[in-house]
Amino acid sequence: MKKLMFFSVTLWLCSLCSFAQTYTLQSPDGNIQVTLSQKADGMHFRVMQKQQLVVPDVLIGMVIQPDTLGKDPIQRITREHIHQVIHPVVAIKNSQIPDTCNVLTCTFRNGYQLIFRAYNDAVAYRFETHFPNDSIIVQHEICTIHMPKATKAYFQWAPRWMNNYEHVYDYQPLDSLIASKTAQLPLLMKLPNGDNVLFTESDLYDYPGMYFTGDGSGVLQSIYPPAVKSVRTLKKPQWGWDREVYPQETYPYIAKTSGQRAFPWRILALADNDAALLNNEIVYKLAAPNRLTQTDWIKPGQVAWDWWNDWDITGVPFRAGINTATYQYYIDFAARNHIPYIIMDDGWYTLGDLTQVNPEINMPELLQYAQQKGVGIILWCSWHTLDQQMDTVLPLFARWGIKGIKVDFMDRDDQYVVDFYWRCAAKAAQYHLLVDFHGAHKPAGLQRSYPNVVNFEGVPGLEQDKWSAHIATSKMAVTLPFIRMFAGPMDYTPGAMRNAQPQDFAPIYRHPMSLGTRCQQLAMYVLYDAPLQMLSDNPIAYEKEKPCLDFITSVPTTWDQTLPLDGRVGEYLVVARKKGNRYFVGAMTNEQARDLTLSFSFLSPGKHHIVFYADGVNADRNGNDYVVRESTVQPNDVWHIHLAPGGGWVARID
Repeated sequence: MKKLMFFSVTLWLCSLCSFAQTYTLQSPDGNIQVTLSQKADGMHFRVMQKQQLVVPDVLIGMVIQPDTLGKDPIQRITREHIHQVIHPVVAIKNSQIPDTCNVLTCTFRNGYQLIFRAYNDAVAYRFETHFPNDSIIVQHEICTIHMPKATKAYFQWAPRWMNNYEHVYDYQPLDSLIASKTAQLPLLMKLPNGDNVLFTESDLYDYPGMYFTGDGSGVLQSIYPPAVKSVRTLKKPQWGWDREVYPQETYPYIAKTSGQRAFPWRILALADNDAALLNNEIVYKLAAPNRLTQTDWIKPGQVAWDWWNDWDITGVPFRAGINTATYQYYIDFAARNHIPYIIMDDGWYTLGDLTQVNPEINMPELLQYAQQKGVGIILWCSWHTLDQQMDTVLPLFARWGIKGIKVDFMDRDDQYVVDFYWRCAAKAAQYHLLVDFHGAHKPAGLQRSYPNVVNFEGVPGLEQDKWSAHIATSKMAVTLPFIRMFAGPMDYTPGAMRNAQPQDFAPIYRHPMSLGTRCQQLAMYVLYDAPLQMLSDNPIAYEKEKPCLDFITSVPTTWDQTLPLDGRVGEYLVVARKKGNRYFVGAMTNEQARDLTLSFSFLSPGKHHIVFYADGVNADRNGNDYVVRESTVQPNDVWHIHLAPGGGWVARID
């Protein structure tokens, strides 16, 4: 009996020692330090940058029946250094991505690990379990974040748990996050000293997406969509019956998953200036590597799109609409302008059945026509219908010669729907189909694991101008690159050839226009990451504006190098990009006119030919006003450029 009692006391003393123990991890440059400690309620860490406390405390853990990961004794601490270069199949920002970090791994007694990575611009952690169970139930994952007082955040308020991920940013103090509100990721927090902490996730699979709520005290508390037990859909023929699938019954847990797996990475990206957020590829670095052995068929590019412009072509001898002649016209336009793809959006098939083509479309004739013209066709589809018919229609699309699918209206990221993304990506890759996810949650690494996934919506994009004057604004245009685009590419769908200042703007569904100037629309092609990039207006509008069309079609959709030059969230940004020996520069501003200084020091030595598009002198009155100029430029040149309210500036440099 005495021996048993002695053994218990020893365990208790060891536990106290483990709770008192702290471990530190530094970034390779030594500027970031993570201090990890185990306390009675679980694992805590704090983050310092340049000897300043930026994240005072984060409590983390996982509640897996019947235990809470992070409370068990730590058996072993190991450290390693990662130094490699990633060569992405689809170079969204850069064709070479340095991946250098220091790693600390805590191995716990009960068969799991907690892994931390410290980069020069981010900290990330994840749990890994090595349980013998075929399945485990995750009731909750704990992530409770205490930030410095007076911290503010760019909130996108999201409903629970149906969400189109297309909300405007609301810049508010952290204590505005209360129990009734839900904040989606990425979440950018601005510290009192102006530094940035952006929270998001990567390598999300077989698990729900992460959100935050709070109690009004400024503390962030993680929440997750529950696992869905049953669903309901709207009744036919009510709009949305084929696409809107609502959770009806849910389980009292967030995931049932394998006991031997890695859970999503939780990322805190750090930036002492806003522009540094524009070239941070931590989400891509932490994603699972490419799973495809053959990738030469994956060809990003531009797309002539039908839906935004409502098939509004004129001066033709046929009735424009969802029919064979109209799509042949789009194909001809794409072929003339070396645009590799067109999209056939909502309306090409009989709702509810992807095998039944609209009778106004002769699909065999259209497919043959597109093949003769060297233009690929991408087909829109409702996710729910695709989910039901995936094994039938994807091989059918492959036999037709379809090049990709645009999958829409998921509007959820509980475990089942996240699994759908992965199943869809894998099955589409099997049949050499590109995937553009619309109605989609923010990117979380899938585009690295399955590089045939070439774009995501999940953004309040240009389509909003068809029905609202308050969403796709110029302020939003210069906010998205710092926050939403941090997570991955975004199908904003730019390219409006009717442009208006707010006093002249009207949301018109069938004849839409954009808020801001023509040059702001042109600049989006350089500034926005979109390997599959839309030309949203109609062929007639573009061909009436040939200088703009020529510039748009000259812009690559993948890049060798991205060089942020300047920027402030919600105010403006200036970025240079390089592809081969050619450079592009884009600049945009919010509703305030702005004068910017542009140094060309990023250029290679020698003189370069430059073609640039600038807001016209009357662009503050008429958003369509722009000028095109040519000149020469060299690395020691500094230009002063003027942007009208809601304006832009863009250049191609050879």
